[in-house]
Amino acid sequence: MKDSQSCVDLHHTLSTIFGFDEFRDGQLSVIENIVAGKDALVLLPTGGGKSLCYQLPAIAMPGTAVVVSPLISLMQDQVEQVNELGVKAAFINSSQAQEQQQHTYDLLNNGQLDLLYVSPEKLLQHSFLKLLSNLTVSLFAIDEAHCVSHWGHDFRADYRQLYQLKQRFPDVPVVGLTATADRTTQADIVAQLGLNDPFVHKGSFDRPNIRYRVVQKYKAFEQVAQYIDEQDGSGIIYCNSRAKVDDLTQKLQKRGLRCASYHAGMESEERAWVQRQFLTDSIQVVIATVAFGMGINKSNVRFVVHHDVPRSIESYYQETGRAGRDGLPSEALLLFDEKDAARVRQWIEQGENEERLALCLQKFAAMESFGDALTCRRQVLLNYFSELTHTHCGNCDICLDPPKMIDGLVLAQKVLSCILRLQQSATAQYVIDILRGRQHKKLDPAHFELSTYGIGKAHSDAYWHSIINQLIHKGLLRVDIEAHAVLRITEGARPVLKGETQLQIATPRLDVKSNKKSESKVYDKELFARLKHLRKVIADENGVPPFVVFSDATLIDITEKLPQTDGQFLQVSGVGNTKLERYGDAFLTLLKDYSNRDHMGVA
Repeated sequence: MKDSQSCVDLHHTLSTIFGFDEFRDGQLSVIENIVAGKDALVLLPTGGGKSLCYQLPAIAMPGTAVVVSPLISLMQDQVEQVNELGVKAAFINSSQAQEQQQHTYDLLNNGQLDLLYVSPEKLLQHSFLKLLSNLTVSLFAIDEAHCVSHWGHDFRADYRQLYQLKQRFPDVPVVGLTATADRTTQADIVAQLGLNDPFVHKGSFDRPNIRYRVVQKYKAFEQVAQYIDEQDGSGIIYCNSRAKVDDLTQKLQKRGLRCASYHAGMESEERAWVQRQFLTDSIQVVIATVAFGMGINKSNVRFVVHHDVPRSIESYYQETGRAGRDGLPSEALLLFDEKDAARVRQWIEQGENEERLALCLQKFAAMESFGDALTCRRQVLLNYFSELTHTHCGNCDICLDPPKMIDGLVLAQKVLSCILRLQQSATAQYVIDILRGRQHKKLDPAHFELSTYGIGKAHSDAYWHSIINQLIHKGLLRVDIEAHAVLRITEGARPVLKGETQLQIATPRLDVKSNKKSESKVYDKELFARLKHLRKVIADENGVPPFVVFSDATLIDITEKLPQTDGQFLQVSGVGNTKLERYGDAFLTLLKDYSNRDHMGVA
């Protein structure tokens, strides 16, 4: 098949099966490389289209694509979604009865599956690998690939064994996919999976539809309850302990909220019931530990609240990424205070082995910096993932209610000069101790003679920490994780040191004021409500979550396009041939009735 013809066929498959007119940025290049037999590493944000990067090749290539998924609960949701598109998919895991597993094995042996989802433990069983060696495997897709890396925030030992795939199946492309991997973790994923000169696509980590907010935590329950009272859609609240989860759930239930707990201390059947209730919109809010982090495949989560500060920016980014996967406006709220931070730091110090302690502490320090940030929060997040941007997002609490900005050139020069005179081998606290002219036994007496010693006496530790954090956020400094968290100066700092540029920084402040509301997308709310009701009826009849039928974004597109024919319905984003065949008549009938009602002047 010629390349041009292949590209046309991929677009045709995208349109007729997935219901999309265009590939998102980078997807086509990834898919073409996989179809050509090349290994790949794909970094895209949650909701950024990672799944399509292996699902479409699975349809286009002969054989079965094997997808490694870390959570049993996620597999079922993923399979339901692609089955609704008319794609032949199944999963095998320990929750299934023997007859169910045997049926899947029969489909697999008969070449009747495009996609098979398995856990890493199942995949690595000798008998299963032997079975696959006698079949045509089109590709291996490693979802949540950051789990393979010791440098990642969610290392899993069983993922470390996935290097065997490239050894046993050298000609089968292996694709690692993740939404959360810094530069060190990315390199480790490639090495640990044994990827051979992989095609690497690193999309933007930006989730522009998510508004990031941080508020000072003072009366957590009252703050959470008031916040939820103002929300219309589904949400997740994360807590750092099971006890907090259960306590918060009980208090919110007493207020009449449809909510439930989810954590590893519950029976698996109970967790599965909670997840199903949430997916089918029977409960509005799940209060969870990080056990709920990767296990939810619900596209219309409108808000995520962190009752406690997470251990890393990767965890925060992944958990907040559960919101707004349909692309509609959503919000991430973090309740932040120093007591929580001190508690988490203590947990890390007591719970991590020596090899990982420094790494985990540094990752948490970056999370603290995000909570303390006085610059655009999206800039902080993107800079952490090495995606430098100098544009303010306009959709975070800092941008919507900016702190006072001052000329920070001299302050920055004091910090940068001190770091240089310390040979770029000092931590932030050490730099601050020198700036403030301290004398204690942990300081090298030779440093008391430096010209920068004591030049920052006028300001507190907290003030200087804020300044240093802002310089990190602006890309003028970086923290070297592998060298005991010392501060390094970047090339971007040179003009500042030489006084060749201006530098605005934020005056440190304690409180974050409430945000101004931005304009919401305008659409017919009454029609949207009717479409949601029909979607729920159809979903209940078919035993699937409502978003599997159509996402909220698709329903909004319907309210805007108001299709009246099959051809017009196919022009709606997210509607392919299979969904038109299954649901087109019901939705078109509703639209015609709604249109006739308007023409008749019915209120």
